[in-house]
Amino acid sequence: MHTGISAGGGLLLGFALDRAFGDPRRWHPVAGFGSAASVLESLTYADRRMAGVVHETVAVGAVLGLGLAARRGGMAATALATWTVLGGRSLARAGRAMADHLESGDLAGARALLPSLCGRDPSVLDADGLARAALESIAENTSDATVAPLFWGAAAGVPGLLGYRAINTLDAMIGYRNDRYHRFGWAAARLDDVANLAPARLTGLLTAACAPLVGGRPAAVVRAWRRDAAKHPSPNAGVVEASMAGALGIRLGGRTQYRYGTELRPTLGDGPAPTVPDLRRAVRVSEAVQLGAAVLAAGAAFVLPSLRRRLVVSS
Repeated sequence: MHTGISAGGGLLLGFALDRAFGDPRRWHPVAGFGSAASVLESLTYADRRMAGVVHETVAVGAVLGLGLAARRGGMAATALATWTVLGGRSLARAGRAMADHLESGDLAGARALLPSLCGRDPSVLDADGLARAALESIAENTSDATVAPLFWGAAAGVPGLLGYRAINTLDAMIGYRNDRYHRFGWAAARLDDVANLAPARLTGLLTAACAPLVGGRPAAVVRAWRRDAAKHPSPNAGVVEASMAGALGIRLGGRTQYRYGTELRPTLGDGPAPTVPDLRRAVRVSEAVQLGAAVLAAGAAFVLPSLRRRLVVSS
């Protein structure tokens, strides 16, 4: 019981710290991990899949070892780890700032802000393209930046929190489909897909539950998810983007310009292309989903230790 209270309380406290303070302005541990991973890459890089497997194993393994040591710190360690890996407040703040720029006609400011949300090329996007890019990023990062780390924190405590963030960060760094990382980044991209399978679907369910908050219908979310998600090249982004499109009654997808090239994404959802008010609605859905995920994760963390003990005794 004590373990469950410590884990669940730590997740809620960490979530509250993120909502209150957001990401640290300086000396962010995730940025530090990224710098260390870049140094490691200078030693492990080769244009082969196996080199990428070695890189992923060493980097993630080191973080998991740190998590195993840190979990002895109880609720305080869980809270600090949760705060470290969450990015929910920063995501919502960036979404609102993007809407502010677009409403005022400040395309230069909107283009300057977009790289903090996604890896698309802002120089080729007009106001509608910027709104769509920001909205799709909010949908995907609601899962990646909040739901997924909370899911793994509930399942595996501090090692789950830190390990997931390491996996997701490495995917963002080397999981791109360009010449340098086509083979070396394969392991990072595939492991990130696996780590997000369950969280993305939990995000879809929570999006359906929260759809009425913005005038949407859960049935529309489920319909868009079932019909359109599998069209997306990502097994997880398709779920969360289709679910968000269904909740808002809009259409996502289409021509997508990244720095490494152009992709023609499938259409997700029904209705018109997103506008600035839809971007603000997406932020409201995201924040509601984040809160729901925190409550569910804390509840799961509370009961899982008891369930594990009962399974051990019964076996």
